[in-house]
Amino acid sequence: MMAATEKLTRNQALVLGALSDAGSPMSAYDILDCLRGSGLRSPLQIYRALGPLTEQGLVHRLESLSAFVACAHPHDHGCGKPPGVVAFAICDNCGQVDEFSDEAVSGRLAAWAQDHRFRLAKTTVELRGTCANCLAA
Repeated sequence: MMAATEKLTRNQALVLGALSDAGSPMSAYDILDCLRGSGLRSPLQIYRALGPLTEQGLVHRLESLSAFVACAHPHDHGCGKPPGVVAFAICDNCGQVDEFSDEAVSGRLAAWAQDHRFRLAKTTVELRGTCANCLAA
C-alpha cells in the first residue's frame, strides 16, 4: 500500500490523512470542514480526491451512511483479478466501523456470480447493529 500513497496528489493526501485520523466515518462535507484550513474550499475538490482514493482501495464508501472511511487493512482490492468481499460492521449506537473480509463469504458470492453468469465489479457488505462495547455498557 505504500507505493500507492507515494503517488498521491496533495489533496488526495490531505483527504486520506483526514479519514485516517478520524474516529468515525466522514461525509465529503465533514472532510471539507476538516480541511478548510489547508486550503480546500469546494466539495468538488473533496470528491475529486475521493475518486482515485476509492479506486485504489485506500478509501471505502459506506453506502448506507453516505460516508467514507480509510481502508483499515492491506487486503486485496481486486486489482487484476476477481474482487474480494470487503465487509463493514457498523455500530448504530456509537458509529464505530470495523472492516473485515471473509474468504468463505467471498467464495460463496463469487460462485453465485459464476453460476449466474454475472460479472462482479465490486462487492461490499455492510452489517448494521450494536458493537460489543455498546452491548457491554
